[in-house]
Amino acid sequence: MRVLVFSDIHSNLTALEAVLAAAGNVDAYWCLGDLVGYGPDPNECIAVVRDLPNLVCVRGNHDAATLGEVDQNTFNHEASLAITWTKRILNAESQEFLLSLPERQKIDDITLVHGSPRNPVWDYIMDYMTAERMFQFFDTRICLVGHTHVPAIWKENDVDAPRGMVQDYQKTKILTKTILNPGSVGQPRDHDPRASFAIFDPQESQWELRRVSYNINEVQSRIKKSGLPWRHALRLAEGW
Repeated sequence: MRVLVFSDIHSNLTALEAVLAAAGNVDAYWCLGDLVGYGPDPNECIAVVRDLPNLVCVRGNHDAATLGEVDQNTFNHEASLAITWTKRILNAESQEFLLSLPERQKIDDITLVHGSPRNPVWDYIMDYMTAERMFQFFDTRICLVGHTHVPAIWKENDVDAPRGMVQDYQKTKILTKTILNPGSVGQPRDHDPRASFAIFDPQESQWELRRVSYNINEVQSRIKKSGLPWRHALRLAEGW
């Protein structure tokens, strides 16, 4: 079984299309939230994700903020501007889809959240000490998270050699209780501008991170045309 695991699209249709093409034929699609925010294509991205077969999707903090469920004052100024812009152009079908998304999903021995198993919408897991505290909040063997925009593997009781941020893209056999992050489709923040995603085989418990290039200039042009903060366009070119 091949599952495309992806997160943090952030209204970047060009990156999303590149990921879907690079993934090829898969049996299911698992999305870890933040379909909107920052980028110029919220309705288009939601429409594409909504129509994927065998989709499992959870709600992210930008999705929640766009629905008015999270206070925009908790975001930085430019992120808040993008949320306001997204609220203005989001169509009824897109709103309905975001409203339908739960904060947490469970598939057999796998938990899916956006932020963390403790606080599915908002928590960040950025380091091993934080990750270690999170293992008590899920009872499955694997927890899939997004939110940080950085691919990572966190293994329980792995103090001597925690993996943390992942910079190699080999297939990894998941043998212990583990938190996995596929990175970001639409706004990577690990200084690699290529869209990040993972192919997961739950039956073989095999995780493979992947990257794919996309036309960043094209997205930057749409950001400029939309009037969104230019910083959101600049960061795409260097992945920060």
